[in-house]
Amino acid sequence: MQMQFTLAPEPEQDARERGRLLFAAQVEFVKGVVAMTGLPPADRLEVCFAGRSNVGKSSLINALTGRKNLARASNTPGRTQEINFFTTDGGPYLVDLPGYGFAEAPVAIVKKWQALLKSYLSGRATLRRAFVLIDARHGVKAVDEEILQLLDRSAVTFQAVLTKADKISKAELERVIEQVKGALSKHPAAYPEIVVTSSEKGDGIETLRAIIATLE
Repeated sequence: MQMQFTLAPEPEQDARERGRLLFAAQVEFVKGVVAMTGLPPADRLEVCFAGRSNVGKSSLINALTGRKNLARASNTPGRTQEINFFTTDGGPYLVDLPGYGFAEAPVAIVKKWQALLKSYLSGRATLRRAFVLIDARHGVKAVDEEILQLLDRSAVTFQAVLTKADKISKAELERVIEQVKGALSKHPAAYPEIVVTSSEKGDGIETLRAIIATLE
């Protein structure tokens, strides 16, 4: 039986408040990691954010935390090859993975990053969920499939988050959502609810906060 994918519902009041409180408290940068030996202690749950370059990952993390410059976007796609850890007050680590799918970086750097990514995703027992960001203007592209397959193999539950939903018409957004649903149906590790967001307008931010705050 094929799993049915839906849009994530509006959070109930308790979950909404837990999300608000979590991200209203202090969120701090911990460290940037370039090797598995540099990971911080696995002493709490963590969630990670993955997405191809220019998908709006830094903007989304900043919108979630209500801080303009917590996660910094690079002017050159693919320049950041570190796994960046942020800590929440009493909540999970927020883990910002480097953007993938870039052509500008040297092959050796890309291979090193891919090896680190695979090691992290397959070897971090406290990783509770990966949020895979998909640009609402483009939907799931071939470059996304590699990481979706990697998450399947690593048995890491991942949830699709559409970004930049305000940049297209309602009809186009509905078309892209259907395309994303079809793509996700091929992946056993995919969580069956899709979050539609706009970092600029604030759409979906409360929903995503509530999801993160209520993970166990």
